[in-house]
Amino acid sequence: MKLKAMALLASLFSVSSLAADVVNIYSFRQPFLIEPILEEFTAQTGIQTKVVFAKSGLIERIKREGKHTPADVVLSSDFNTLLQLQKSDLMQPIESELVKANVPSTFRADDGLWVALTKRARNVYSSKTRIGAMPTLRYEDLADTQFKGKLCTRSGKHPYNLGLVASMIAHHGEAETKKWLEGVKANLARKPQGNDRAQVKAIKEGLCDLALGNSYYFGKMIMDPEQKPWADAVHINFPNQQDRGAHINVSGVVMSKFTKNKANALKLIEFMTDNKAQNMYASLNMEYPVKAGVPLSELVASWGEFKEDSLPLTEVSKYRPVALKLMDEVKFDL
Repeated sequence: MKLKAMALLASLFSVSSLAADVVNIYSFRQPFLIEPILEEFTAQTGIQTKVVFAKSGLIERIKREGKHTPADVVLSSDFNTLLQLQKSDLMQPIESELVKANVPSTFRADDGLWVALTKRARNVYSSKTRIGAMPTLRYEDLADTQFKGKLCTRSGKHPYNLGLVASMIAHHGEAETKKWLEGVKANLARKPQGNDRAQVKAIKEGLCDLALGNSYYFGKMIMDPEQKPWADAVHINFPNQQDRGAHINVSGVVMSKFTKNKANALKLIEFMTDNKAQNMYASLNMEYPVKAGVPLSELVASWGEFKEDSLPLTEVSKYRPVALKLMDEVKFDL
């Protein structure tokens, strides 16, 4: 009987030890970006990582799993995903003084349910030969009739564009933003289609002269031999540098409400917001660190410094439903 009891205790201890040395991750971000950071985390802490990678479907999976989910943390590739996770009632606040010190309040949820890890700007790309650099460009200018038939963009309902429109509503109100959207639609060179990189390709092919796109795609195109000619054909412009600054989107992290490894999950989040991981994270994907003072990659630094919109993302996010409504009202994608 004592031997059985001892065996049971040994088994329980083994399971406990295993749980104490692991953190389970669901990641919307690609393996090439995450794996080097996780390897460094394990090297520093001894905590192993187990990752499920997927471009979509992870939120639905977590909802199905409920309290039985193995996920300790979820890594998102964009702000919209963070908002969906925040509203799922399946996350818990990230409570860490180190995280608060590393990440400005602008890039943290008021309730602590998400924390940003990297930033990217919503840029406007311009043809080098037909337009040139546009250092004084404002998002508002995209509705100007001088650009009629010259603008390309992906779907207006894509989260990246909805975020930009939400920021316009936050700054200008619903009525003025709707008028602006009507002007932007009138200036489109073609029906919204493709991804951000496809818009830069369209500029290279002469289909349009201006395009909206996230800043990190510029770096990705430069590093891709097939796509580098697209990037070489454009200037990357940071809008609204004379007033509020460029619109910012983020990637980020949340902690599962039902994590079995909360201490390890918190250690991972703290690690990902600190200097080493911030530099790696930003460099691998040509993004900007959320922690101040972390060096940029040489490529990203070569694009120059810029002013970013300081309006908190939590404030901008309030207007996303209105942004979607306006897209429908102006029939932007039709």
